[in-house]
Amino acid sequence: MSDIAFKSAVELAQMIKNRDIGCLELLEHYLARVEQYNPDLNAIIAMDEANARERAREADQALARGEDWGPLHGVPMTCKESYDVEGLPTTFGIVAYKDNIATSDALAIQRLKAAGAVVFGKTNVPLRLADFQSYNDIYGTTNNPWNDERIPGGSSGGTAAALAAGLTGFDIGSDIGGSIRNPSHYCGIFGHKPTWGLLPPRGHALPGILAQPDLSVIGPMGRSAADLEMGVEIMAGPDEIQSRGYQLTLQAPAQTSLSDYRVAVWRNDDIAPVSDDVADRVGAVAQAVAQAGGTVDEHARPDFDTQAAHDVYQTLLQANMAWRQPDDAYAKLQAKAAQLGPGDQSDRAKTLRAQVASYRDVMQANEARTHLRWAWHEFFTHYDVMVLPISATPAFEHDHRPFGERTLTINGEARPYFEQVFWAGLAICSYLPGTIIPTGPSAEGLPIGVQIIGPEFGDLQTIGFAKLLEQEGFSFTPPPGYGG
Repeated sequence: MSDIAFKSAVELAQMIKNRDIGCLELLEHYLARVEQYNPDLNAIIAMDEANARERAREADQALARGEDWGPLHGVPMTCKESYDVEGLPTTFGIVAYKDNIATSDALAIQRLKAAGAVVFGKTNVPLRLADFQSYNDIYGTTNNPWNDERIPGGSSGGTAAALAAGLTGFDIGSDIGGSIRNPSHYCGIFGHKPTWGLLPPRGHALPGILAQPDLSVIGPMGRSAADLEMGVEIMAGPDEIQSRGYQLTLQAPAQTSLSDYRVAVWRNDDIAPVSDDVADRVGAVAQAVAQAGGTVDEHARPDFDTQAAHDVYQTLLQANMAWRQPDDAYAKLQAKAAQLGPGDQSDRAKTLRAQVASYRDVMQANEARTHLRWAWHEFFTHYDVMVLPISATPAFEHDHRPFGERTLTINGEARPYFEQVFWAGLAICSYLPGTIIPTGPSAEGLPIGVQIIGPEFGDLQTIGFAKLLEQEGFSFTPPPGYGG
């Protein structure tokens, strides 16, 4: 029955409704796999088995009465540690919050439960959700199921590892610098970073925080593109405070085949070079579209200066991440920034200045960002999607040194560790949706994902494109050694 563990959430829900498997039976199957495989992975770090079993029993009883709770009826799922789930800790990997037990569910969890999901646990994250790796002093280190010496990505690394290893039916993450997309790439699954504001994140926060941060989004991760579509449709729409006048109507893609798509391709860039194998997978997706009769343009770019656009993103990102710091830590950043010489334009200096940017600086960056958004809007009147990398390499080895000491080797050359956030920022900065599809393992046996971005609120368009590519073989493959 191990192959059941690797089915998509959509398939699992259909099996339940067809009475091919019971809700409690499926939950017990995943719990047994967690017991068997999670000790080596450390992907799932908190569980509530008792309440999950009770919920699964109720789902079976409801089904016997002819009730349908929704598209996730009885499907077992986990969620990223940063979501509030009543009775479980929400820490963001911060030791000071290790005893912070949620007293209610995040809005996304409420909506998923209302759609029938059985939430049984939470998955690991890096400290403050701020790394491409997933480790912290509370829960330890999460490994990649394809190679336990490699990282699973971050900050939704536990989520990606659990899905790839078949430990859960569905999961959700969050993204401000690639945190849904790079783990999906590193672990060989599907992931979707929605348009900013499409999925309200209330309850995905530390205590006392209600405002949605700029750039940051929540979103679905799964083993099929259909899972992403289902997750968006369940979690999207106005929060209660907006509900008197705001209604959501996402447009389904008009295209029905790859031949209908106009695709721009961005294989590589000198600002953030990617390895040859990553660039080749972007090319493979482009080739699949071309062979299907679609339009492919390798040179099309939106009308803005790429370096300037990246600088805008870095200003907004660093300011956004720094405001979360405790007062004493932020004061240290201010002191360090004050010591910088006016001529110091090093990466470290630029980061420090952005971390303590004034309101005027941030508003100027927002004005520049708005120009970028309109440039993308114009671009997507000529092209339906853009295909591009999300990370520079397949999963790399664990590296817990200070950030400033880390590098990545790209085609034999050492490059700055955080340089690759460029590829995440293209969509994040301009509020665009970004979908990751797996393209299979590399020659060294590690997954490579490819990113698809589209126009604001074109989420079903990028996911729809991913669904068509999935039919062409760009699909989830279980890692070896997990019974698939």
